[in-house]
Amino acid sequence: MLIRSGIILIKYWFSVSDREQERRFKQRISDPTRRWKISPMDVESRSRWVDYSKAKDEMFSYTDTKLSPWYVVEADDKRRARLNCISHLLSLVPHEDVPREAIILPPLEKDKSYVRPPMSEQTFVPQKY
Repeated sequence: MLIRSGIILIKYWFSVSDREQERRFKQRISDPTRRWKISPMDVESRSRWVDYSKAKDEMFSYTDTKLSPWYVVEADDKRRARLNCISHLLSLVPHEDVPREAIILPPLEKDKSYVRPPMSEQTFVPQKY
C-alpha cells in the first residue's frame, strides 16, 4: 500500500557476526566511556539470541518482497557498512544534480599589524584530563 501510494520503501538490516557482537559486548563492558551502550535488555538478549535470530528469519520470510526487498548489510566494520549503505541508498533513489554557482575565493586579507595570541593565552583551550 505504501509503495503503491508512491513512497519509496527501502529496508536495511545491519548484520553483525556472533564473533564481532561478542567483541563489542566485551569492549563495552571494559570501557567506561562505552558502558552506557549496554542495557539490561542487551544482557537478557544473550540468553535469547537463537530465538531472536529465528524471529528475524521468519520476519524476513514474510516481508522480503520483489517490490520491497530487504538489503542485508554486513556490519562487522561499522564505517564501511555505513558508507556502503549510504552509497547503495543513493543509487536507489532517483535524483538530479543541483546546479551550483561557482564560488570564487577572494585573496586572503593580510594585515602585518595583527598577530594571533598564542594558544596558551586563549580562553577556549580545552583542559587536558
